[in-house]
Amino acid sequence: MIDRWLLPLLVLLLGACARADGPSVRVHVPRGATFSAVTDSLDAKGLVRAPRLFRLYARVIGAHDEVKPGVYEFRRGTGWVKLISDLRAGRFLRAKLVIPEGWDVQRIAERLAAITELPPESVAAALLDSGRAARAGVPGPTFEGYLYPATYTLAVAMPLDVAVGELVAQYRRAWRPAWRARADSLGLSEREAVTLASIIESEAKRPEEMPLVSAVYHNRLRIHYPLQADPTVQYALGRRRERLLYAHIDSVADSPYNTYTHAGLPPGPIASPSVRALEAALYPADVDYLYFVARPDGSHVFTRSIQEHNRVKEALRRERRALERH
Repeated sequence: MIDRWLLPLLVLLLGACARADGPSVRVHVPRGATFSAVTDSLDAKGLVRAPRLFRLYARVIGAHDEVKPGVYEFRRGTGWVKLISDLRAGRFLRAKLVIPEGWDVQRIAERLAAITELPPESVAAALLDSGRAARAGVPGPTFEGYLYPATYTLAVAMPLDVAVGELVAQYRRAWRPAWRARADSLGLSEREAVTLASIIESEAKRPEEMPLVSAVYHNRLRIHYPLQADPTVQYALGRRRERLLYAHIDSVADSPYNTYTHAGLPPGPIASPSVRALEAALYPADVDYLYFVARPDGSHVFTRSIQEHNRVKEALRRERRALERH
């Protein structure tokens, strides 16, 4: 048997002679995997040709219980020293996950599926699972609205719950302590504040207009007037229409997300709002507007009365027709 003090020296010599010029292979180390199971995976991938000696080496240097879970990529011919070093340090594969502002869970699910290597439909189902959301401690009713829009670097093939936990943790970090007191003063729960922010995010194409859009919705809520927010109807439809027609609104009249047919806020958020939208929801502009209509460039005209609103709509309609003729 090789002397336990000579073994590390032998492995170092073998590592120095190794040539990592073979094809790259991936090795998945699951959470809780024993070092014996990890060695078997390395052996099956052609990375370790003497598994018993490799296990002994790891035990001698105290690395047999320090392997980090994850998906690793090695070239065939990589020396044992590097294999052990990478497994101990957790140098597993990582990928960027970008969540844009205003995305809903259906779109986020596709990007999370690429990271977790799960089917998009199963990821979407998990994100819309109210029980799962409750266990994660988000205001609910699902994860919609609480997967914070940002850029993340996550481990490839990481468990979905862990990945979702990263996004939710970022949402919690973004939620400022003063906002809770502000929401209370407005008579809003955290869920209601995020719901309103998600509508503002979806409606306002220009950040500087967010407090004005927020003011319109706050004014309508105060006088118990329907929000009539097109993005909530689009959410109820499940697929975005380029142009929202009355027929579309009627087709989802029974949905609690239809703010034309149901007063007040919908049951929950319709997208992931940014900090700017959250701030606008809690600090609306001090104006008495009740209506707004979009210009062709995405900005809005804000008005106080239905008569004024209708005049602006007709003027913008004529403007669009003139643009289409040219």
